[in-house]
Amino acid sequence: MTDVKTETPTVELTLAPTLDAEPVPTLANMSGDALAPASDAAEVPTKLDDSMLTEEEKKMVESFSQQINVRDTAMVLQYGAGAQKKMADFSDTALESVRTKDLGEVGGLLTDAVTELRSFDATEEKGLFGFFKKGANKIESLRARYDKAEANVDKIVKALQGHQMTLMKDAATLDKMYELNLTYFKELTMYILAGKKKLAEVREVELKELVDKAKATGRAEDAQAAQDLDAMCTRFEKKLSDLDLTRTIAMQTAPQIRLVQNNEITLVEKIQTTIVNTIPLWKSQMVLALGIANSQEAVRAQTAVTNMTNDLLKKNSEMLHTSTVEVAKESERGIVDIETLKQTNETLIKTFDEVLQIQAEGRQKRAEAEVEMRRIEAELKQKMLEIPQLP
Repeated sequence: MTDVKTETPTVELTLAPTLDAEPVPTLANMSGDALAPASDAAEVPTKLDDSMLTEEEKKMVESFSQQINVRDTAMVLQYGAGAQKKMADFSDTALESVRTKDLGEVGGLLTDAVTELRSFDATEEKGLFGFFKKGANKIESLRARYDKAEANVDKIVKALQGHQMTLMKDAATLDKMYELNLTYFKELTMYILAGKKKLAEVREVELKELVDKAKATGRAEDAQAAQDLDAMCTRFEKKLSDLDLTRTIAMQTAPQIRLVQNNEITLVEKIQTTIVNTIPLWKSQMVLALGIANSQEAVRAQTAVTNMTNDLLKKNSEMLHTSTVEVAKESERGIVDIETLKQTNETLIKTFDEVLQIQAEGRQKRAEAEVEMRRIEAELKQKMLEIPQLP
C-alpha cells in the first residue's frame, strides 16, 4: 500500500477570506453507492456541541468573537465564506470522483474470473470422467482447455492487481480526505460558535441599550438605530444558519467517506482472496485432476492388457485341449480303419460280382450272336441256292 501523508490541516479563522481554497486531494476512483445520508439523531440538541474543540481552540473562538462587527455588512457577507468555499470545493471533488469512478469494472473482472473457473469446471465435470474413459487424446484436450483457461485467468489477475493498487491508494487518500473534512467541520463549528457568542452579546447588551434608549427618548432616530441593529443581527443570524447548514453537510460527509473507504477495502479484500486463495486452489485442483486422469488412463490400459492376457490364455487352453484330443484320437487309430477295410472288401467283392456278371452276359451275348450269325449265314446260303442259275 502506498504511504500517503495525512497531516491534519490547521484550523484558521479569518474575517477576510481569499476564497481560494487549498486543493482537495482527489481519488483515482470512488464509488458513488456509499453516499448515503447520515441517520437522524435520536434527540435534537439545543446548543452547538463544542466538546470536539481543544482548550486552545476555545480560546481562539473567544478571541475571534471579539473581532466580529455585525454592523459591517461586507464582513457579515464574507463571514465564514472561506470555510464554505473549501467545503464546496471538497464536495465538487468528491462528486467528480464519484462520476469518474467505475468500480463495476472491478466487479466485472471478479465475475469474469469466477465465470471462467466455473465454466471450465462445469464443462469438465460433465465430461471429465469421459476424458478418463476415452484415452490419452482426451487428456491432451483437457490439458489444452486448462492452459487456455489459465491464460485467461492470468490476464484477469493482472488487471485485478492493477485495480487493487488503485483501490489501496484510494483508501489511503480517503483517510486524508476524512481528516480534511474533519478540519473543515471544526473550522465551521468555530465560526458558528464565535458568531453566536458575538450575536448574543450584541443583542443582550448593545441592542438592549438601543431599545431602552429609544423607549426612553421616544425619538425616531433612536428607534431607527435599534431597528437597524436588530436587522443586522437578523442578517448575521441568517449567515450563521447558512454556515450551520454547511457544517451539517460536512458532518454527513464524514460517514460517507468511511462508507466509500469500506467499500473499496472490501473490494481489495475480495481481490486479494481471489488472487491468493481461489485461483491457486483452482490450479492445484486442476493439477490433481490431470494426475487422476493420467492414473485412470494407466489403470484403463492395465485393465485392457490384463483382459487381453486372460482372453489369450483362455483361447490357448481351448486350442491346446482341442489339439491334444485330436492327437490322442489320431494316435489310437490304425493306419486303415476296419470300417474302411470292410467297405473296401465289400466294394471289391461287388466289383468282382459285377465283372463276373458282365463276363457271363458277354459270353451269353456272344453265344447268341454266334447262333444268330449261323442262322443268318444259313438263310443267306439258302437264298443263294434258290436263285436260278444264269444261262
